[in-house]
Amino acid sequence: MANPHLEYHLQLLNHLRTILVALGEAEQVPEESHALFLERFDELLTLLPQAPLESQYLGQDLICQVIQRYPQIAHLVPRDLLWFFAGDCLHFMPDEELDLYQRLEERRYEAEQSDEPFDWNQEKQLLNASNQGRSH
Repeated sequence: MANPHLEYHLQLLNHLRTILVALGEAEQVPEESHALFLERFDELLTLLPQAPLESQYLGQDLICQVIQRYPQIAHLVPRDLLWFFAGDCLHFMPDEELDLYQRLEERRYEAEQSDEPFDWNQEKQLLNASNQGRSH
C-alpha cells in the first residue's frame, strides 16, 4: 500500500487526468496525440505506486508536457504535483512558492523522524497563512 503522501499525489494525478479527458471530449486538442498522451499518463498512474522513485522522471516529463501541450489548462495543474515531481517542473514555480514548499517538506521530514502524524494540506494552509501575515 502507498504511504499517505504518495496516495495524496495519486489523487491529484487522477483529478488532473479527468481534466485531460474532458479536454479531449471537448475536442480542443488533436485526438490521436491526445490519446497517446493519456496512455502514457495512465502508465504513470500504474507505475507510481509500484516504483515511486523509478517513475519520477516519467512524472516530471508528463507534468511539464501538460503545461506545454495544454496551456489552456496549465493553471489547473495542482502546484503540489510540480513540487512532488520536481526537476524541470520546478521551473514553473516562482521563488516564493519554492520557499514555501521547501519549508513544508522540512516539516514533513521532521514529523516522519519523530513518528508524528503529518497532514500535508493542513500544514500548507498554516504556512500560507503565516506567509500572508508577513506580507501584509
